[in-house]
Amino acid sequence: MAIELDIASLANALQEAAAVEILPRFRNLGEGDVRIKSEAIDLVTEADEAAERLIRARVQEIMPDALFIGEEAVAADASLLGKLADADLAVVVDPIDGTYNFASGLPLFGVMMSVISKGETVAGLIFDPMGNDWAIAEKGSGAWLCSADGTQTEMSVVPAPELSQMVGIANTGYFDVETRRKILMNLADVRLFTSYRCAAHEYRLFCGGHMHFLMYNKLMPWDHLAGTLLSQEAGAYAARLDGSPYLPRHTDGGLLLAPNQETWELLREKIFAV
Repeated sequence: MAIELDIASLANALQEAAAVEILPRFRNLGEGDVRIKSEAIDLVTEADEAAERLIRARVQEIMPDALFIGEEAVAADASLLGKLADADLAVVVDPIDGTYNFASGLPLFGVMMSVISKGETVAGLIFDPMGNDWAIAEKGSGAWLCSADGTQTEMSVVPAPELSQMVGIANTGYFDVETRRKILMNLADVRLFTSYRCAAHEYRLFCGGHMHFLMYNKLMPWDHLAGTLLSQEAGAYAARLDGSPYLPRHTDGGLLLAPNQETWELLREKIFAV
């Protein structure tokens, strides 16, 4: 890697934000603490905003030269997102991935961070506040599940079975109606597909060998950069739906991840051809 990263301090920042700002508010949100952003299923809470402020402060201490791009900061100033492509160094954060679940009292949410160096994702971290552990990857160093007691277990995707027995995530909500209808019909050919409305846990499941594919259409960097690097370091093949590499500057074009390129091509041809 071209830069030296203090991964432990970055990981601790996510844990601190969860302990101080997120978990005390879980199932304890007051009236006015939840607001709609773009639509009824796109929410922001006081916990999202407070956690992002804390993480930003810690990142400024650890990496003072890095551009900080948080989901809530971009919601307030959309022009910030355009600076990512040209940044020498950037940190991208989703303070609560799975806000809809969090606001609904469902314990299925995570805190996500990625580090971008000259247009390339070089580190990804996904913290699970409920389990108090991290999935962490640095480019070229594998993907690791790290417990609070210091134990580390290497993560690895598993080979996919035949198409009719595959299990995975298919997030079809951001396709146009006709494309969504076509994909949903095609998905009858796999064993099971779902969406947990939480990319943090979907990526962790995939990297842990519990699913055979992930598919997304809307590609906001805080949702997918960390998870894609983790998946690739766990052995997966990842590309946009047209076969091109997924890069930090991309916000559309779809994303498909599979245990290997052969399985990726099969899924692209049989299920996700758009």
